[in-house]
This record gives sequence, structure tokens and C-alpha cells, in this order.
Amino acid sequence: MPHRLQHELSKRERQVMEIIYNRKCASAVEVQENLPKPPTYSAVRSILKILEKKGLLNHRKKGKKYIYYPTISPKKAMHSAIRNLLKTHFDNSIEKAVTAILEVEDKNLTDEELDRLSRLIENAKNRSVSENAQSP
Repeated sequence: MPHRLQHELSKRERQVMEIIYNRKCASAVEVQENLPKPPTYSAVRSILKILEKKGLLNHRKKGKKYIYYPTISPKKAMHSAIRNLLKTHFDNSIEKAVTAILEVEDKNLTDEELDRLSRLIENAKNRSVSENAQSP
């Protein structure tokens, strides 16, 4: 079964995770220094503790400070966020999600991007047909 995050993240929690993913690991001070409109040090520590409770971060002690690092890959976190987005806003429908994205972004897509999307859809069709043919 794929790993699924059990909790949604607030905007600030997502910002903290992004900083830690980009740096590979970080102390509370390093996180605070990289946040836009940084909250207090205590608030950053609280966010880090919340993210640990959610199972997204762990820490190790280095001297007097804690160094936080992610417990899941950015790809798994992204997949979980997409699943949550599909469930929350699109009734678990990929078609509805893609339609909404295209309605918003279709003017910004190049011919090359549209071709790539068409190929991805065609590949998904081929995989589905192949998987259905292998099922008893």
C-alpha cells in the first residue's frame, strides 16, 4: 500500500517542509532564517514539533541544537498532496482535476507541452489496456 500522509499541512508547515527538503536538513534557526515573514523562534520550534508528530520530520541532536530531516521523500509527499487534492476538490476524479487545470492554464500551454500531455494520456491508456488484458 502506498504511503499516505494522515494530515493536511498548513501553509506555514508546507513552507517549513520545502525549506527542509531543499536543504536536506536544518536547525530551527536555519528554518526561521529562510521563512518569508519569519515567525518567532518559538513558533518555528512548535511547527517543527507538529511536523514530527505528523511523522514528516525527525531530528538528531548536534551539540546543543536539533537538526531536523524529512522522514519521507519529496515525491511521496507530493503524491500524498495530490491524492488529498483529488479527494478534497475533485471527488477523486483525475478527469475533473485535469479539466480544471486545463481551463485555468490552457492559454499558457505550448504545442510541445500539449503534445507531451497527449503522449502521457496515450501511455496511460496503453498501460490500462495491458493491465486489463492480464487480469483473469
